[in-house]
Amino acid sequence: MHFVDPSREVLAETLLAAGPGADTLCSGWRTQELAAHLYLRERNAGVGLGLILRAFARASDSTTRKVAAKASTPESYTKLVEQFRSGPPALSPMRIKAVDESANLIEYFVHTEDVRRASDRWAPRALDEEYSQALWDELIKRAALLYRGVDLGIVLVQPSGPRHVAKRAPVSVAIVGAPGELLMHAFGRTDHALVTFEGQQDAVALLKSAEIGL
Repeated sequence: MHFVDPSREVLAETLLAAGPGADTLCSGWRTQELAAHLYLRERNAGVGLGLILRAFARASDSTTRKVAAKASTPESYTKLVEQFRSGPPALSPMRIKAVDESANLIEYFVHTEDVRRASDRWAPRALDEEYSQALWDELIKRAALLYRGVDLGIVLVQPSGPRHVAKRAPVSVAIVGAPGELLMHAFGRTDHALVTFEGQQDAVALLKSAEIGL
């Protein structure tokens, strides 16, 4: 089952419900910067490169902020979010389902939670079992990269039993949680991820102080 299209809908609705100027978990970004980022990464090659190559990052950030500045009113913000909701342009590689799934499944989940969990009052969503499995499958493909800055072994564990060794080392910590919560932790939203840790106390402390994510 392809989950990206409904995930795009949920993200767009979450952005619209929050409105412009709302906080997100993305450092320095309000909802209009996040909406601009989502819109531009499908339509502006320079912004896309800025997400991958540091040399293009400054120009990418400048473009994102310019688009966001034009979306500060409810009307302009709604228009930007609706443009994102409409999907990538006809010739975009993201029209290819496999590319869309790889590029956007995790992206849309994490950014939806970036908006939801920036509020003082939030609760985890009840996710469809197949959707959770799809998130887990994508997470384990990226886990080694996301935890590359941690000087520990990392084992990701679902409460229902499945586990994945993301990184091997003499001392390891197990991170336990549902796939969506493990994703939030792996992408650096560590203070807003509902996970628990199993391991030596000093190892867990080291994990909590480490740089995690992209």
